[in-house]
Amino acid sequence: MTEFLTTISPAPRARVRAMKEYHPPLGSRDALRLDFNENTLACSPKVREVLARISTGELTRYPEREPIEAVVASYLGLEPAQLALTNGVDEAIHVLFQAFLDSDDELLLAVPTYTMYEVYASSTDARVVAVQAANDFAFPFEPLRTAITPRTKIIAIANPNSPTGSIVSRAQILEIARSAPQAVILIDEAYYHFHGETVLDLIGKVPNLIVARTFSKAYGLAGLRLGVLAGPVEFMQWIRRVLSPYSVNSIALACLPAALADQPYIDWYTGEVLAARAEFEAALDAAHLRRWPSHANFVLVDIGPQHAEFTRRMRDAGVLVRDRSSDPGCDGCVRITIGTRQQMQQAVEALNTTIAALRAH
Repeated sequence: MTEFLTTISPAPRARVRAMKEYHPPLGSRDALRLDFNENTLACSPKVREVLARISTGELTRYPEREPIEAVVASYLGLEPAQLALTNGVDEAIHVLFQAFLDSDDELLLAVPTYTMYEVYASSTDARVVAVQAANDFAFPFEPLRTAITPRTKIIAIANPNSPTGSIVSRAQILEIARSAPQAVILIDEAYYHFHGETVLDLIGKVPNLIVARTFSKAYGLAGLRLGVLAGPVEFMQWIRRVLSPYSVNSIALACLPAALADQPYIDWYTGEVLAARAEFEAALDAAHLRRWPSHANFVLVDIGPQHAEFTRRMRDAGVLVRDRSSDPGCDGCVRITIGTRQQMQQAVEALNTTIAALRAH
């Protein structure tokens, strides 16, 4: 066997060495999962029927994305050439940044927001420009518009936003698009089903507007990794050059039409979450905990200096929540996903017990 005479190993690009790392706090999740904003119950029963019919022979073939993209396009009222299915919305963001962010470009973000925008941008040579929201976490429209420069290449906006639950109005989105014609305006509608308002109908009408959606939240398909990126045809041709042709697996593609077809299930689940959110917010108010208005399937709560202990005690009580204290402007904050009304009754019991114990100290 040949022996290597050196201990020097190949080094990655300097930009990769400088990238921010993201380590999701997974570990054991054998509890009520209120930490990742997933569907807390199940996917549609129709999806389970499809899974039961998939043969092992089907797994020997490479996935074919285009036929299912046509189904999704019809469902969303778009042309197939206006969208691409992705391996979760994370791949959509990653591919978008790889396609459009170059050296000396700027990614403009209103923070706090989805962590992965900055993570994926850090793999490029672009500069991240962050605009801090005020204490009420309302979208900082005027400061963000003021921060637009000729170098602004992408403006990424989560609507509703995570971890705050705040929203951006249609008029504000249109004004931002007009103010930055040289930039791609990404509207990430991951939590659309809990808000009910979209700008998807503006695809192709606003030339620099694109929309991302995920099937990981209301649809309950987080484990299958499915997202969609929609934009003008001339824009999507560049995305397809960067996008791997086989990044969306066959099982996910087989299940998606069934998930889309079961609108009654989505209506039921989102209705259940909205009712549970109202009840849980009332419980937070009764416990005299500060919270922010949410248009998504989670609520951001101000726990204060005991945020880490609160998170630990809730886990010990069988309820997982997400400490967001390290996010910009979120010191002491914890984000709590909203599940069904029955699940949130369990969460309220754990919350009240935990808060009482913390206040006793």
